[in-house]
Amino acid sequence: MEKVKIAVFVPLTHTDKVRGAIGKAEGGAIGNYDYCSFSSKGIGRFKPNEKAKPHIGKSNSLEEVEEERIEFICPRNKAKSVISAIKKVHPYEEVALDVYLLINEEQI
Repeated sequence: MEKVKIAVFVPLTHTDKVRGAIGKAEGGAIGNYDYCSFSSKGIGRFKPNEKAKPHIGKSNSLEEVEEERIEFICPRNKAKSVISAIKKVHPYEEVALDVYLLINEEQI
């Protein structure tokens, strides 16, 4: 079964909601464990343009937000539904996501 790793960047106010949505959508399952993820904190920086409707900050103004990078694995065939679940609870107009295709030990 092909797996992907997804990393999503979330303001600290919404990390528990996003992690919950990931787990409910069956992201983060590893063997007999569910809701598995790893998080690291950092600073997200952005400048919304005049067409944006930012959750945080103002148009045409640089913004810095303390965020968590939440990363987890899931089967490739569930990735779209997991991403959809994330977007339903994530506060940002544009959700920053990275998706990586993984190989298993037998493929090394």
